[in-house]
Amino acid sequence: MVGIEFAILTATRLNFLNLIAELSIDELNKIPSNFNNNVGWHLGHLVVARQLLCYQFSGVETGLTDEMIIKYKKGSRPESSISLEEVNLLKELFISLDAKLEEDYKQGLFQNYSEYTTSYGVKISNIDDSIAFNIAHEGLHLGYVMALKRAVLH
Repeated sequence: MVGIEFAILTATRLNFLNLIAELSIDELNKIPSNFNNNVGWHLGHLVVARQLLCYQFSGVETGLTDEMIIKYKKGSRPESSISLEEVNLLKELFISLDAKLEEDYKQGLFQNYSEYTTSYGVKISNIDDSIAFNIAHEGLHLGYVMALKRAVLH
């Protein structure tokens, strides 16, 4: 990898945080009509999804609790409101785990990757594939949250 991928991932995460920065806890938890989830869920989902795609499929500890993984994994939905404390934790993980991924990648931590076929129908065979897919995944959710934010504020 040449490094641009990590710059894109970081830029996407910073754009996401800037997008949601002024939303209240009620706005983060609101599920507008015609939507299945809320902004808070997307924040948690992106934390969990990257850790699963990069760490779990490499046989490396994700650093997340089982409860967090269950709450935000693919196919989950908000079952209850997210607290301000949890939002702050997710925001902290959003940035700290971003930097850790690049560090762990450079140290060669991701050697034993188990192939995984995404819901896009794309087969991921190694950490480089996973990171490339994660760029698309996080961009998709950033766009979704842009629409969700407009719906929440109107």
